[in-house]
Amino acid sequence: MLVTSKGVLNILRERGEVNEKKILWLLLAVCLVMTMATACSNAGASAPNENATTSFTDTTGRTVEVPTNITKIVPSGSLAQMALFALAPEKFVGITSAWTDLNKQYIDTKYYELPVLGQFYGMKNLNLEEIARVNPQIIIDIGDAKKTVVEDMDAIQTQVGIPAVHIEGTMDKMAEAYRTLGKLLNMEKDGETLAKYCEKTNSDTQAIMDKVGEAGKVKVVYCMGDNGLNVIAKGSIHAEVIDKVSNNMAVLDSVSSMGTGDTVSMEQLLLWDPDVIIFAPGSIYSTVVADPAWQQLTAIKNGKYYEVPNGPYNWMGFPPSVNRYMGEIWMTQLLYPDQAKYNVYDKAKEYYKLFYHSDLTQDQYNALVANSIAKTAK
Repeated sequence: MLVTSKGVLNILRERGEVNEKKILWLLLAVCLVMTMATACSNAGASAPNENATTSFTDTTGRTVEVPTNITKIVPSGSLAQMALFALAPEKFVGITSAWTDLNKQYIDTKYYELPVLGQFYGMKNLNLEEIARVNPQIIIDIGDAKKTVVEDMDAIQTQVGIPAVHIEGTMDKMAEAYRTLGKLLNMEKDGETLAKYCEKTNSDTQAIMDKVGEAGKVKVVYCMGDNGLNVIAKGSIHAEVIDKVSNNMAVLDSVSSMGTGDTVSMEQLLLWDPDVIIFAPGSIYSTVVADPAWQQLTAIKNGKYYEVPNGPYNWMGFPPSVNRYMGEIWMTQLLYPDQAKYNVYDKAKEYYKLFYHSDLTQDQYNALVANSIAKTAK
């Protein structure tokens, strides 16, 4: 039977067993007991069910049962890792490859010791035993949709017994991807912040290119490799930035999907004779000025050749993930300074804070862009 504090007090008064001090202590004691009971009841009612699941439909159309409260994730590969690190680094229980010294200049030390799990695509060295050990709740794949992506996601899910989902993440669809990830990971506010950044960067770049017009686009070739004769062909996923902000002269009958590019001859480069040449990090940027063959090219003779900034990842998209937003900011201002009237360092600081959770210093920025300034051929 439930007896209220008022009822207890009346009983004691009838018996003559109460005074003012007793009244006060009794009321306090009853209130405390009732408060504790209510708190315990509410705590039990709101405690999350760790086994609760939700139906999630990924961008392939697959419907997968995923945990309602996701706190432990692993990326399927390097593209997914870069995109997810911007949104939820604290949820990582493993990474696809070890951080390099270059990465570590910008990544918080608390992420250095995460287990290395390999990747499903690319090197295809996914370590199933290590994944089982770290026990993630979900594997997330982000990037362009391979023709076999449905079969691939089903296969990895079957192999490791963990839900696996694919979310398309091309430059034009990355905003939508972050909104989807925000819902999946219960981080909708953070996902929306990143989505708006992607949309604004794309729209700002497009506004500049509308002013430039097709006829005003600079002729560009992106060169890679030990001899500089691997090019990023127009239409490949790795050429998204180049195709958007320039006239990519590297038009080939067959386009490789590999990050190593397509091999061409010096004769072909001379036929294209671009206004500007972009060299990948680690290529031959530093030696072309003294090479007679390269000196025949207009871009080299005019000092219009540059090396892509690189840290913690190549700004132009190797791998082709969210690093490309920094690439389009840099390259647009490089090619069209009269239209792109902004300070690239200010843009870079914003980007590094959002995507790497890093405070980019002026010295770090100066080192990054040291070779993105034209040199005069001698």
